[in-house]
Amino acid sequence: MTHCTECGTELILKEHPTEGTVPFCTKCGEYRWPGFNTAVSMVVMDPAKEKVLLIRQYGRPFYVLVAGYVNKGEDAEDAVAREIREEIGAEVSEIHFNHSHYFPPSNTLMLNFTAVLKDEALHTNEEVDGYKWFSIEDARKNIKPGSLASAFLNGYFDKTYTWPDLKNYVMKKQ
Repeated sequence: MTHCTECGTELILKEHPTEGTVPFCTKCGEYRWPGFNTAVSMVVMDPAKEKVLLIRQYGRPFYVLVAGYVNKGEDAEDAVAREIREEIGAEVSEIHFNHSHYFPPSNTLMLNFTAVLKDEALHTNEEVDGYKWFSIEDARKNIKPGSLASAFLNGYFDKTYTWPDLKNYVMKKQ
């Protein structure tokens, strides 16, 4: 954030008494806390917790986790259930928080969950090009390598998280 969201004045960095260095608007006389997006991604599992659902989206050839943004005023767990209902037409029986990680390319705090479906019947919407149920080991082999989705999936099953190096990551336009 380089400019005040209220008046448009260029921000300076100023030491806050308890929060460290924070952007500050000299015109408004207020600290401006940096904003960011919040999204959820899900390790979607069948009711027996033996298979993982991966999806393909936006014409891309690789598999990823179901994911989506949290709406203003929405709890993360509600976003999990909503995104699953919208994208794959399923209902969840369990939702468990796994881990979070900041994704710099889109200025997004990703919150990862495990979601267990009530059944395996799916009805995808236009955001999903394809999907497939995989065994846990095959899901690990088929998810996009080096992605945040892969880090969340493998971290969930390994119980330790290794984050991809995103310094040279470039967001591609749709």
